[in-house]
Amino acid sequence: MQTTASPTAPAPATPAEAQPFTYPLTRSFVEPDWTRIPGFQGVSTQDWESALWQRRNTIKNLKELKAALGALLPDSLAESIDRDQRDRATMSILITPHMVNTMNMADLWSDPLRRYMLPAFADRNTVWPNHPMASRDSLHEAEMWKVEGLTHRYPTKVLAELLSTCPQYCGHCTRMDLVGNDVPQVEKLKFSIAQPERWNKMLEYLRQTPTVRDVVVSGGDVANVPIGQLESFVSQLLDIPNIRDIRLASKGLMGIPQHWLQDNVISALERIAKKAFERNVDIAVHTHVNNANQVTPLLGRAAKKLLEIGFRDVRNQGVLLRGVNATSRDLLELSFMLLDHARILPYYFYMCDMIPNSEHWRVSVGTAQKLQHDIMGYMPGFATPRIVCDVPYVGKRWVHQVADYDREKGISYWTKNYRNGIEMNDPEALNRRYEYYDPVADLPEAGQAYWREQAAKGVQLSHPVHA
Repeated sequence: MQTTASPTAPAPATPAEAQPFTYPLTRSFVEPDWTRIPGFQGVSTQDWESALWQRRNTIKNLKELKAALGALLPDSLAESIDRDQRDRATMSILITPHMVNTMNMADLWSDPLRRYMLPAFADRNTVWPNHPMASRDSLHEAEMWKVEGLTHRYPTKVLAELLSTCPQYCGHCTRMDLVGNDVPQVEKLKFSIAQPERWNKMLEYLRQTPTVRDVVVSGGDVANVPIGQLESFVSQLLDIPNIRDIRLASKGLMGIPQHWLQDNVISALERIAKKAFERNVDIAVHTHVNNANQVTPLLGRAAKKLLEIGFRDVRNQGVLLRGVNATSRDLLELSFMLLDHARILPYYFYMCDMIPNSEHWRVSVGTAQKLQHDIMGYMPGFATPRIVCDVPYVGKRWVHQVADYDREKGISYWTKNYRNGIEMNDPEALNRRYEYYDPVADLPEAGQAYWREQAAKGVQLSHPVHA
């Protein structure tokens, strides 16, 4: 007997509709029209694609932001950004026209890039702007310097901070202690050793330390290192027999991709890539894209050019930020935009570090674990980003590696399997549990009460051996 479906029954869902996230993406891959922005009207394509023009027109303060955006910048937002710069910001304003152009001019208050590049006072958590355990050098990198700017944190890996400037400054910068200009809240530290000598000392340490095989060349941002100097430093790294992996770290690949498309930059990087291949060394670029809006054709061109000239990979290390990308949809959309249009590998999403005034950006370990669960299975395994917690004194840990978790107080406990440079004589380093702290505002009332008490006591780090 033949039956028919009830007229009121819902139609069966298509396979795509039945999924929590639908692929393919409907988002277009186009360069936003910069002439819609008052300050960029009349700018030619030739100028827009010039790194020199981008640098000369980089916005450095609120006055220049108002001049560029005109009536598109709401007065309320301008006032809130101004107050934030006076009372909360740990980084000064520095944002390229290219980055400004990826913002939603119809709703700047809610725009994800605006939220972390041009933070407003109204964005901040007014009750808990800081976690009581927040600190300027939240990862204690300077304590692990073997040479000024050379952090030896892992057994086989080092971080070489070549300089303390970037083409743009992110409000959530984990190196806010050192990078950028002084602001009312933070007088920045300065390198005391002249740059040529400091770089030479780094190279000499690496020549004398055969346990190191992996160097992250960063800063600041290597896009601000004159290309001849960068080529010389990396070439000398390639001459050290124990160095097998080199990663150049640059948010500038996204913030000013025009830099990476200059003929002299491409030529120098091509020589570096060729030498790396001949020496059997893997070389890659790591960038920092936080939202799908920032994946534009210029970024795609720059990333593909790096692959074309011989770099092994271009990888993305984003930061998990509330209001920017802290939903599974945001993370998946960004990851697919990177993969499909720029051939950039989604690699890590770091939990935002515990720097001052960052509480409104940070999410809990529990939230990060759920996000990791929710993005699994959509992308190839090698291209599925891992969400990591950079635990002070420990290093990167996948969020599901937590050893114990007090959700009421928001304290997660982590262990480690190696000693860093300041723990070689510490017999308890591999037995100790290290803490990371959730945002206080996300905790139940009992947990918030606990932290109010701790703040009143002037709580100190629980491992004074490292202080």
